[in-house]
Amino acid sequence: MTTIDVPKPIREFVDATNAGDSDRFVAAFTDDASLNDWGREFHGHSGVREWDSTDNIGKQSKFEILEVTPGKHSDSYVVTIKVTGNGFNGTSPFAVTVRDGKIASLGIS
Repeated sequence: MTTIDVPKPIREFVDATNAGDSDRFVAAFTDDASLNDWGREFHGHSGVREWDSTDNIGKQSKFEILEVTPGKHSDSYVVTIKVTGNGFNGTSPFAVTVRDGKIASLGIS
């Protein structure tokens, strides 16, 4: 695997989480974004905000990017992130697709 530079939308997603800034976090996603967290589906800004409040910033999560590799498609990436906080703690791959400078889809498994 080849680690590449962190694309700006992914950096913003991580930085917003670490800053505890929910509005900035949601703004990192497209209006029609999809987020899949181990099979739980969230859609659009309202869904992203809901997930953020129950599973991310609402749990005081902090992210550390360990690796970024190209995904299967153009503008897709697999980001290995170490998560700490008052919810999930551990390392997980995040499948991210970027469109128009924002995150269009995020899959956590």
